[in-house]
Amino acid sequence: MSTWQIVMIVILVVLVAAIIALYFLGKKAQTRQAEQQEQIDAMKQTVSMLIIDKKRMKLKDAGLPQMVVDQTPKLLRGSKLPVVKAKVGPQIMTLISDEKIFDSIPVKKEVKAVVSGIYITEVKGLHGKTGVATTGKKKGKFKQMVEKLQEKAGAKPLK
Repeated sequence: MSTWQIVMIVILVVLVAAIIALYFLGKKAQTRQAEQQEQIDAMKQTVSMLIIDKKRMKLKDAGLPQMVVDQTPKLLRGSKLPVVKAKVGPQIMTLISDEKIFDSIPVKKEVKAVVSGIYITEVKGLHGKTGVATTGKKKGKFKQMVEKLQEKAGAKPLK
């Protein structure tokens, strides 16, 4: 056997070992995520709240309780998360929003939200108001300009 064949066999063995390790780590993470989702579903309750402000900010700058900051892994403390400041009853609270619904949360509107601890999982308009935005995707500047030009020209907008 030549040296390049030995090198290729070693590389192949390392790749197979890496794939097997990633498979088991992914399976473990998936079960952990399923357990967390069960806990969130068990603790959820519907609350009426007035959304004051929403931003993506770092965990340590968000104004969350120190206990929450201490429980987060050190690698995630520097990452930005969707934070919502809302008035729930007589007190103003800082809550963390689910990434999927963050863009649909209206600012300065009263909404009914499904909350689990300090985590907002779902938002609905209050009293049938259509204040909750339903667009899941923001339009870019170029698309907005094209739509304005098409409206001026009287053409149908592209989707």
